[in-house]
Amino acid sequence: MSADSTTPAAPLPDVPAFKPKETFWPYVDLQEQPDHDELVSLDPDLRDALYGPQARPFSVTVVFPRFEGDDYERAVSMAKSSVEYRETGDGFGFRHRARFLPDTPLALRDLFEIVGRFDQTEVLIDDRPVPYARDLWLPLFWFLIPR
Repeated sequence: MSADSTTPAAPLPDVPAFKPKETFWPYVDLQEQPDHDELVSLDPDLRDALYGPQARPFSVTVVFPRFEGDDYERAVSMAKSSVEYRETGDGFGFRHRARFLPDTPLALRDLFEIVGRFDQTEVLIDDRPVPYARDLWLPLFWFLIPR
C-alpha cells in the first residue's frame, strides 16, 4: 500500500528518546593545519596538488622490514642517523624508512649493503617507486662517493 501525499506524517515526540553526549563528535579538537608528520606522510603528488610545487632536494629513501640477525640493530641505528627517519605500519607491515640526500651517499650504501638482500626492501627516488631503482639509480647515486 503506498502512502499518499495528503496523509500527514506521524508527529514527532516533544521529548526525545535519548540525549546525545556533549562529546559525541570524537574529532572536536582537530588542528586546522596538518602537522609535520602528516605532511611528510603525504604522497608527493598529493602534496604538490594541495600546496603547490615545492623545491625539495633529490633524495633516495630505503624502506626495509624487521629481520632476524645481528645486523638488524646496526641497520636501524644507521637508518636513524639519516636525514629523515620514520617507522610506519605495525606487525608484518612494519617498515623503517630512511631518507638520504646526495651529500651522504656512503651512509646510504652502507645501509643498503645490509638490507638490500631482502626482497621486501624498497628503494624510492624522491619518495616514488621508480623502475630499476635498485639496479640503476643506486649505483648512479654511489658515483657521488668521494674517492
